[in-house]
Amino acid sequence: MNLSSRAWKAAWPTARAYKPRRGVKPSAEQDRAAGGHHRRAVALGDGRFARASVSLRLAKGQRRIRAYLRWSEGGKTEERYIGEVDQATRSRNLADAWRLALDRGLVGEEPLPPQSKASSRSARAVMRANRRRDTGPEIALRSLLHKAGLRYRVDVCPLGTTRRRADIVFPRKRVAVFVDGCFWHGCPEHLRAARTNADAWAAKLEGNRVRDAETNRLLRDAGWSVIRVWEHEDPADAAERISRVVRAGETFESDRASE
Repeated sequence: MNLSSRAWKAAWPTARAYKPRRGVKPSAEQDRAAGGHHRRAVALGDGRFARASVSLRLAKGQRRIRAYLRWSEGGKTEERYIGEVDQATRSRNLADAWRLALDRGLVGEEPLPPQSKASSRSARAVMRANRRRDTGPEIALRSLLHKAGLRYRVDVCPLGTTRRRADIVFPRKRVAVFVDGCFWHGCPEHLRAARTNADAWAAKLEGNRVRDAETNRLLRDAGWSVIRVWEHEDPADAAERISRVVRAGETFESDRASE
């Protein structure tokens, strides 16, 4: 039992440990705590599944927070007790409750549809989120560049001889910007090795890194500046870096170490 749990024997848990916060979408909150929408599945039998949520309640007359799993079946709300949680914040308590529910077999990962080529629901979620253009990080970066007075083209091939498309292109300044997803481009900070089909995924990601390096070389050889931005980077910092290069009008080589 941790220190917070011992302290709660003499004091009531604060509201922030179990009460929902205003402005937080319940579904998004549950997804984050569970580790993904696909990990909130309760098996109903016959291949059917329900999407569950965790409810946190202060036990009546006790200084304990109890977690319950709730889902709907046949128009009725079902509920199962998970256990006690004792963290200082609601987000941590929800995460602990989902881990308990998973360990006790109360929930699991929803099976993949028969037609899916992904190795797991987690992999499928990543693949479906991997849009070719107009991703959240791209839109945020483009908005800041536009506010800075810069004009550009979107999702075009800087070189007519190749099919390599850049996310943001400044044709007159010959600057090509790529906003790279952490998973598909092998971010050293956030990439996590796949648990299934590990060799195949490793080969795929290595191929992407090789292609990125080749794209950089082809563009630089043609006199273009290449800027690569990770999706996790602060868009304001990235926009400032890009603005300096575009306004300077000098050839710039991406400073990413792997390139």
